[in-house]
Amino acid sequence: MTSAVTCNAFYRAPASNATPCARLRSPSRSVDKTCRRHLFRSTRARRGALAPSASVDDDLSVASSDDRLIVAITGATGFVGSKLVETLLERGAEVRVLTRDVNRARAKLSPQNLPKGDVAFVSPDKWRRGLLGATHVVNLAGEPISTRWDPKVKGEIMASRVKTTKAVVEHVNSITNDAKRPKVLVNASAIGYYGTSETDTYDEASGPGADYLSQVCQAWEQTASGVEDCRVVLLRLGIVLDRDGGALGKMVPTFQAFMGGPLGDGQQWFSWIHRDDAVGIIMESLTNVKLEGPVNCVAPTPVRMREMCESLGETLGKPSWLPVPDFALRAVLGEGSTLVLQGQRIQPKTALDVGYKFKYERIDQALKQILRR
Repeated sequence: MTSAVTCNAFYRAPASNATPCARLRSPSRSVDKTCRRHLFRSTRARRGALAPSASVDDDLSVASSDDRLIVAITGATGFVGSKLVETLLERGAEVRVLTRDVNRARAKLSPQNLPKGDVAFVSPDKWRRGLLGATHVVNLAGEPISTRWDPKVKGEIMASRVKTTKAVVEHVNSITNDAKRPKVLVNASAIGYYGTSETDTYDEASGPGADYLSQVCQAWEQTASGVEDCRVVLLRLGIVLDRDGGALGKMVPTFQAFMGGPLGDGQQWFSWIHRDDAVGIIMESLTNVKLEGPVNCVAPTPVRMREMCESLGETLGKPSWLPVPDFALRAVLGEGSTLVLQGQRIQPKTALDVGYKFKYERIDQALKQILRR
């Protein structure tokens, strides 16, 4: 069971058996494996240690007096964020969910569905206090983009990312006590930064595209980069795969109904990543000081849409025979159809360079794990 409390009504007593690991406080030094284990494990004796209510500043700042991992997260109820919360709790971290709707977040991140641990739910008027004493921040907030775009929706897509990021950055910058200031910001972005192409290959050194999604990503990243005295990782997410959501959650039912097939001509690139690896790269970003700036969060083996659908059909034992024509997708999604009709071939050069080991490098391997468990 997870101890779930609102931010203005909890206090966590510091444990007497905590394992100090002072090196983790400085982003300028390397973090070795032993140190990382201490970071995640030293908090386990503390979990569930709740006392009567104290002021917001007291409970959140006291929790940062040792070397435990304390992560403030926006977008924690989303497809990637919810898995990240689960993983952090499994490793003994404290989680602070910065949310627009505490009741909705509490229902989504039900204690019955999470490992035992400490979770605080923080409403927008308390975000600064939720960031006070946090060691790391992960900003994943943003409105869904897989819908029909009109001027209003496009404005919401941009604003939900830039405004939330601006609020996080301004709150962090306003914390003048260095000991209570987050040292790392992992900020979501997307591979849409690069634009689309059927022939080019992009890595983190590649320049931006010129379409709408590229403009969103550029504004998003520029805003995040305004945080001061903080290591910033710009997480350029690809198409995240798992059964209970994302692109795969929408594709599986059509294949099971014998109506599956490639979207458009099937030649567009599909730069994907298993959700476990997306969370794995975030976890690596939190502690590995070599990761800074843009990081492509994709598997090292992108595939064409046709190959993706053939592999999906084979895994499910269903045919991939009914392509969805371009005009039908444009009629339903409008400009938003570019998400599925155009793609880009992305390489995770930075993640590979720092030695991140992918659990799932091949699409068939990932689909078998997701669909046959």
